[in-house]
Amino acid sequence: MKVPTHPLTLMIAIYQRIIPAVHIHWNHWKTLAQKIPNLELRKQALMSLETKRFHCEGGAIYGVLAKNKCHLIIKFIVGYQTLCDYLDNLCDRSTSLDPQDFRALHESIFDALHPGAETRNYYRFRKEQEDGGYLNQLVKNCQDVLKEIPAYPKIASTLQELASYYCDLQVHKHVRVEERVPRLKKWFHLHENELPQMQWFEFSACAGSTLGIFSLVSYACNEGYSDGLTQRVKAGYFPWVQGLHILLDYLIDREEDRLGGDLNFCFYYKNIEKMRERLAHFLSKANKSVAQLPEPKFHLMINQALLGIYLADRKATEDEETQAIAKHLLKLGGGGAFFFFLNGRLMAKLRQFMLGGGQGGRDQQKIFPPLEQKTNTFEDSVFE
Repeated sequence: MKVPTHPLTLMIAIYQRIIPAVHIHWNHWKTLAQKIPNLELRKQALMSLETKRFHCEGGAIYGVLAKNKCHLIIKFIVGYQTLCDYLDNLCDRSTSLDPQDFRALHESIFDALHPGAETRNYYRFRKEQEDGGYLNQLVKNCQDVLKEIPAYPKIASTLQELASYYCDLQVHKHVRVEERVPRLKKWFHLHENELPQMQWFEFSACAGSTLGIFSLVSYACNEGYSDGLTQRVKAGYFPWVQGLHILLDYLIDREEDRLGGDLNFCFYYKNIEKMRERLAHFLSKANKSVAQLPEPKFHLMINQALLGIYLADRKATEDEETQAIAKHLLKLGGGGAFFFFLNGRLMAKLRQFMLGGGQGGRDQQKIFPPLEQKTNTFEDSVFE
């Protein structure tokens, strides 16, 4: 598969090759999740699959960087993202507020990135235990793919580093409400000297994305992969692209999170002007960092797609402040961002038409399956 360098060719690849491949693996994990013996674990596994399928679809776009091994990497991406989403549900929506439990659950992520690592009882600090081997099979799926990548040793330590940021974030942000911000601030101060200038909540956002891992694993499939490329890819994605990704997600969720009393990193900017300035800064830095990578046009297009897809979401229109920031960022993003924005809006209207009215609307859900209440279309959510 040739790496797309134009928005139109990317969208064609997504619909013709990426999504069909994703759904093969997604259906496999759904079938296994349906067989989980414990009711609570089964509920959370199925909920994470049904409501977050677009995470797999968006992440799988990085498979094109693996070229003729695209389908192999999609197997990894779907398995790894399904693992992350399942653990997120277990920490966020389930029966525990115990950081020791969260830490044990996330040992599975480190094991998934370490071929040959023995699986263990990741549920040992919670009452729910019997998952029918579901979590262990997710771990083994990732290990099996990484075993087939000759350059894996060159990326192993960096994968573990990026995963450690993600896992630490998941532990700190899911504990008791009054403990979350103090823990996140303390964690930030441990890394502050290693980072470009940013605030604690911006670092948290940078830690919350899986895009750097997907990019690294995809590149490592190619012949002639060099040791130096590992650090280039890491620097290309962490912190700026990953931070842009998650801050856009929090930007459009502000009102929803305010009403729900949920943690939102965009709440901690001192005012709207500062938030707009910092989002523009993240975009500028993200563009500069990926410009140093192989296939720079692809990565720049991903940044544009992040803007267009998130800002096309209906939630970006719910208040004047978010609309103003969206307009500013789309202007900075250029024609590519506007293409993805228009595509997202167009597909939202098409889906609304296909699903609307009468009894036939229910039948049309088989053609345009609902992904999650918070989004309107695949295009609106592919990079979340």
